[in-house]
Amino acid sequence: MNPSLLTREALAQFAAENRAAFEAELKTLVEIPSISADPDRQGDIRRCADAARALFERHGGKAEILETSGNPFIHGWFGEDPSLRTLTVYNHMDVQPANEPEWLADPFTFVVDGDTYKGRGSTDDKGPAVTALFGALAARRAGVPLNLHFLWELEEEIGSPSFEGGLNHHRDRLKTDAIVVSDTVWITRGKPSTPAGLRGLKGFRLTLETADHDLHSGVVGGAARNPLAELIKVVSEMMDGETGKVKIPGFYDEVKKPSKQELAEWERSGFSVETFKKDHMITGMRTEEPLKVMKRVWARPTMEVHGVVGGYTGPGIKSAVPPRAEVKMSCRLVPDMDEHTTIGRIRAFVNARFPDVQFHEEHGLAPFKGHVTGPYAEAIKEAYQFAFNAPCCFTREGGSIGAVKTMEDILGCQVFFLGLSLPSHGYHAPNENYDWEQASGGMAAFARYFQTVSALKA
Repeated sequence: MNPSLLTREALAQFAAENRAAFEAELKTLVEIPSISADPDRQGDIRRCADAARALFERHGGKAEILETSGNPFIHGWFGEDPSLRTLTVYNHMDVQPANEPEWLADPFTFVVDGDTYKGRGSTDDKGPAVTALFGALAARRAGVPLNLHFLWELEEEIGSPSFEGGLNHHRDRLKTDAIVVSDTVWITRGKPSTPAGLRGLKGFRLTLETADHDLHSGVVGGAARNPLAELIKVVSEMMDGETGKVKIPGFYDEVKKPSKQELAEWERSGFSVETFKKDHMITGMRTEEPLKVMKRVWARPTMEVHGVVGGYTGPGIKSAVPPRAEVKMSCRLVPDMDEHTTIGRIRAFVNARFPDVQFHEEHGLAPFKGHVTGPYAEAIKEAYQFAFNAPCCFTREGGSIGAVKTMEDILGCQVFFLGLSLPSHGYHAPNENYDWEQASGGMAAFARYFQTVSALKA
């Protein structure tokens, strides 16, 4: 190994020399609309898998496309020495739809604007994935003695429905000593953070039908049932729309409060309500006390209304009573909550009080309690400090990554996080972007992490 190629200066030079190549690879991936939620994009999903495999091969690695019952995995690797430790980097190549009217350019045209990279998937999660790959290339150049594997998924944005089965099927070839995920968001620029936990997700829909066509409100109004109004009542009995408090009996029973040590770490994290509002373009908050915001986003479960379908939504008013309505909802779950128990309580509540309402269960993702101690966790902290010259805080992530717990359960190894995205990058939002500061720093962070892990005692 040549440590002189892994100094901060040498890695900065490596990033500068490889910037054009990095941008070209990211452009190729971003311009493939690999939208897993859209059945019409299956051709693009396959095209993305082929492009990803070619990317690894282009840079001297080996790669294969592993089939599942749904979308495939891409498995790439550098090195297969059985005497060396193996580390796997997980990312996902599928993206959210991009149909928001606020996009300032075609979301699937890669735009370089100075040090900013724009396009759907640029930060979630293709930019961090390519960054980790270039960090691996820097480590390989320096001769770091480590088998480096990459597992790129194409179903994360729809809850990884085929991931567990695929991982079980390909378990032997994906065997590894540890996994690092680069699909998380810092609190703010300049202050690295890594999750000590992820919230889970459970979706569901409520539907009600009381007629087979629109009804004239002057003819039947007052006598006919209104499914929109009734579903609004159902939601109001399930949760307090102003405070967010869930009224389902037992909903909070498994929730554990954060420890004093966790809260102290959060308070040192640099979280700012003003920055939080600016990054997410929020105009109204339920609370503006920093610690309360962090608790609500990281350590408390939620119930959210995502959409109400039914009735007339065109200009003006159509004075009709709608025949049917639907409410789309989900809950975020914190560690120690069980999705099946939680959805069972919600279903029982709705069925007991509103027997005409149809309850439709959607996909779920288990919450995850992360690891904050041990050599791999220390290596994460040291890598951030080395690359970004700032200490890393263990916080939590309000979002979900379904693959994380599945990988721990099936592959029997711990999962850690070395994320690079920022709130201002616009996860799942119009005008999603990534930037060279995070990419170049991320290459150094990954290279350092690989170097440190390679030196760990067996």
